[in-house]
Order: sequence, then C-alpha cells, then structure tokens
Amino acid sequence: MATIPKVVKDLIEAFERLPGIGPKTAQRLTYHLLHAPKEEAAALAHAALDLKEKTVLCEVCFNISEKSPCEICSDLSRERSIVAVVEDPLDALALEKAGFKGLYHVLHGSISPLENIGPEELRIRELLPRLKDGTVKEIILATNPTMEGEATAMYIDRLISPLGVKVTRIARGLPVGGDIEYADETTLNRALEGRKEY
Repeated sequence: MATIPKVVKDLIEAFERLPGIGPKTAQRLTYHLLHAPKEEAAALAHAALDLKEKTVLCEVCFNISEKSPCEICSDLSRERSIVAVVEDPLDALALEKAGFKGLYHVLHGSISPLENIGPEELRIRELLPRLKDGTVKEIILATNPTMEGEATAMYIDRLISPLGVKVTRIARGLPVGGDIEYADETTLNRALEGRKEY
C-alpha cells in the first residue's frame, strides 16, 4: 500500500479545516496545487498571507477593510441615516451587490446559546454610540432568518427601541422565481404576514 507524503497529508488536512471543504475536495485542491506551476502555489500562499497582514476591522462598522474607517463609512455620498445590521461581512457584500446605499454594522456572528455565543461576544454594544448624535434614523435588522438570527434581531430591537430610533426587519418570504408548491410552511406564513398592497 502506497503511503502519502507528510507534506501532502498536511495540506489536505489544512484544506479540510476550511468551512465547506470535505475530504475529497481537500484532496482535489491539494493535487491540483501539486501539479500546478510553482507560481500558482506561491500566489495562493502570498494572497493568504496578505489577507492576514493587510486587513483590519473598520473602527466604525466592524466590516473587513484595508483601512479604518473603511471606504463605505468614509463615503459621504452614502445614506448616513440608515444602518443595516448584518451578521457577517459576506452579508454586507450581498446587500452591497443588491444596491443598498446606507451604512452597515457587522456583528461577526449571531446569538447562539448552544455554542456559548452571547451578546457580549458580538459587536452589538458598539452599535449604541453610533445612535447618539441623532444622524441614524433607521436600523435595518438584516440578520439571517434562523433561530439565532431571530434571537439576535429581537435582542437588538429591545436594546435600541428605547432610544427612539426606528427599527425595521428585512422582509422574508418566497424567493423570486420560486414556486409556491415547493415552499415550506414557515416561508409561506412569513410571505403571507409580510404581504403588501399591490
């Protein structure tokens, strides 16, 4: 039986630790790099190091950036009276692609008692100073429609509501192009609850 060299095993195991990468994908990536030109492997290693060395969290919104404050927080043409609260930087990126022109606040997770993640482990308290000068008129709770996302949204709503800032929640329901017959009951209920005049 042939043995796999330690350096190959080590890279396979390193890839397996990444989210969404299973054993087979880790093996394919490793063997791709093994047969790729040395420059390709070097570029990947260099990009991974740059990611760790050249990114920071924005001191205002806690999004990932190369400088602080980030480009979005520094952009005076953005709608400064609306802040979308999201769980992760990828959520902010998705809203950005959808054309959102307000500001963001990135929590870096959601409240999850089963994983011992409480409000203290998130960037929730850092949102409050942003509401003091009266510039922010609306907080959009754009957390995921999961139990953890809902718990996080409810917690933030209770925290902010006494401050007199309008708190809204992103709509939930059927995706564009989806068929009603294939939707689950919870999605249909939310779609009916969130209906609006045509």
